[in-house]
Amino acid sequence: MDFNFPESILNYRDKVKEFVDLKVDSCSLRIEKEDRIPPDIINEAKALGLFGLSIPPEYGGIGTNMVGKCLIFEQLGRTNNGFTTVFGAHNGVGTVGIVKLGNEEQKRRFLPLMAKGEKIGAFALSEAESGSAAVAIKTKAIKKGDNYVLNGCKTNVTNGPIAGVITVLAVTDESKGSRGITAFLVEKDAKGLSIGSVDRKMGLKGSQSCSVILEDCEIPEENILGKEGEGYVNALKVLANGRVGLAARNLGSMQKLMELSMQHASMRRQSGNSLSKYQAVQHLLADISIEVEVTRSLTYRVAWMVDQGLKVLKEVAIAKYYASEAYSRVVDKAMEIFGGLGYMKGVPVERFYRDARVARIVEGTSGIQKNIIAEQLFKEFDGSSKVY
Repeated sequence: MDFNFPESILNYRDKVKEFVDLKVDSCSLRIEKEDRIPPDIINEAKALGLFGLSIPPEYGGIGTNMVGKCLIFEQLGRTNNGFTTVFGAHNGVGTVGIVKLGNEEQKRRFLPLMAKGEKIGAFALSEAESGSAAVAIKTKAIKKGDNYVLNGCKTNVTNGPIAGVITVLAVTDESKGSRGITAFLVEKDAKGLSIGSVDRKMGLKGSQSCSVILEDCEIPEENILGKEGEGYVNALKVLANGRVGLAARNLGSMQKLMELSMQHASMRRQSGNSLSKYQAVQHLLADISIEVEVTRSLTYRVAWMVDQGLKVLKEVAIAKYYASEAYSRVVDKAMEIFGGLGYMKGVPVERFYRDARVARIVEGTSGIQKNIIAEQLFKEFDGSSKVY
């Protein structure tokens, strides 16, 4: 494994970090209040190419590999997690499927606009009765001539309110189970598609999600992503990519929390001494540093494995699980260092505290990651056992 990055990606990382630290952070309170990303920030992000991280240069994107993308996602994680999620979802599950599975016509139709941020990507899998149990989805797609008619309701679709193209998973053959699920590219102006009201969430302000309702929504056959019946299998591959990216975003948030905690411990005085002089605080900071470094090593190792084309289903689940759980542990320790001040609105630690909880839910809960890890362990050892 070689993590000596090209100078070009390091320079780009520095530009993204400067943008995040100076521009996005300065309007974080506005994002929290309005629950949206200001248009001027979105436009600057477009100019930086942040919508094209996963899209190859021939389609107008930057086209970084997984390691390079994690380097950028780590910087995005340093700021308002709602802002970060808009780009994480777009560059992960929103576009990777089209890049990896789309035919040439689909790529040329969608990717250049997505790279510019003129079409935002979203991924619609979860339903009211099938969140983590994705194979149990009820949305149906019935063939009608050269079209498919989709009926169903997807929930908690990240970027749903602003999406230009949504990858929707629907059942095309109930008798085949997971092999009877197909992915469709559904554009926002498709007849029969409607967008529900914006979800009101505890955190991730600025990252808007909603329900996506499909009522006799006719989608042309050429909008099938990949092959009919391979939607679920391909979704697992797309989610694997997104989970590594989420680990990198969590890493960035943890790094920022360590910096904030170090700064506060150095400046805050208690009984005539800096907080940094107290062993209890020193141990909290040491714990945070350990979590950051373990997460960094694990995340980039797994990202490298993705780039090598290795089988990484177990390793991706480990990275996603550890980074999500570690993020929660880190922000809790940061809150302890800040004390009552950290609990106040307007202090970054309070925002990170709310945002961290969802990391253990999205892109597959921590419990689901353990299921995946255990199943892969049994497959490795005896090639047959299945635990769920």
